[in-house]
Amino acid sequence: MTNDAQGLSLKGRVRALLFGVAYGDAIGAPVEKLSAAEIRQRYGRVTSLDTEWHRMKQSEAARNGRVRGSGIVTDDTLMTLCVMSIYDDVKRHLDAWDMASGMVREIAWTPRWVPELQRETMLIERLFYPEKWIFQRHQLSGCDPRQGGVGNMVNCGAAMYIAPIGVANACDPKAAYDEAIAFASGHQQSFGLEAAGVLAAAVAAAFVPGTTLDTVIKETLAVAKDGTRDAIADIVEAAGSLKGADHATVVAEFHRIIARYSPMGDDVQHTPQKAGIATDAYQPSRLHAIEELPLALGFAVVNDGDFYKSIIDGINSGRDTDSIGVMAGAILGAMQGESIIDRAMLSQLDRVNKLDLYRSADAFTATVTAIRAADHKREMARATARAGLFAAPELTQVSSL
Repeated sequence: MTNDAQGLSLKGRVRALLFGVAYGDAIGAPVEKLSAAEIRQRYGRVTSLDTEWHRMKQSEAARNGRVRGSGIVTDDTLMTLCVMSIYDDVKRHLDAWDMASGMVREIAWTPRWVPELQRETMLIERLFYPEKWIFQRHQLSGCDPRQGGVGNMVNCGAAMYIAPIGVANACDPKAAYDEAIAFASGHQQSFGLEAAGVLAAAVAAAFVPGTTLDTVIKETLAVAKDGTRDAIADIVEAAGSLKGADHATVVAEFHRIIARYSPMGDDVQHTPQKAGIATDAYQPSRLHAIEELPLALGFAVVNDGDFYKSIIDGINSGRDTDSIGVMAGAILGAMQGESIIDRAMLSQLDRVNKLDLYRSADAFTATVTAIRAADHKREMARATARAGLFAAPELTQVSSL
């Protein structure tokens, strides 16, 4: 097997996907919640994992004891690893009951090194409130797992970690969408849930050998619903005519378009002044969409699928930068395989986060291989049963009734 063939194997693609998640997360984290204009004013253009966090000079209390920069990843990567761990444990496809059991155990009862906190603790100590909701709803409230997402703040929290479901359903976008919706219904609702399904479908489509970015987007649009579909379609259409435009022009046009689907804008900080103020942001809606996935796909189109350019353009567009980077990294990593991995960056990500990304990816690849082998065995048994059923003599006769 050649190096190129090995890099485009399932193993190589899963490695690249996980690297893409961690790299996009780590390079986007230092500028998260800044606007594109603020990033340009402060940094010019962020291109390095070693970017200093814009809040780093604040007091420890002001930044909640967290650190970023130098390749440190956030909850996006850690929760992606949690989903992989759940698969490794149960060795089958997932649904909302696995959110209620496996994910609750992963975030609330399994100690791990949390890089932003620079200590071993439970991941829930780092999570944003919409992700802590998983513990509140399932362990403390004991809800029907399928209703766990009801009432939660609608955001990208499920989509940011859902990529492993695309791997478990590689080459089958509809199955990935269905499983992601089933699993993430325990966490998210409305267009936040829809984004999780669509991101998983995009990842599954990216694994098809010889596929193109255009085909991945077509497969994505085929399963997407409501505002999520419209936002992706509008951003991707605009992206085709923005190739070669300067970054500021692309960002301005993307933000003009996404404003029809997301009222959040550049004002993403949660402040005391916002308490009690009515807003359409983060509320259930069939017309709205999260920003991160449409923008990630848009920057991929503008850059003809270039892995690093797409992620760097995405994280320099501001707002939820780390999640934009994660989503672009997952899709393009799965498409392009191990050849896109910069070994020095991989080593840095492993070192500063106390991770072993290849080991995690390879263990997950073995799990997915076993799951898909079981899927194939079941499908063969079903096909045999169906063949016997529809070959039955009574089904070949015209009914006299």
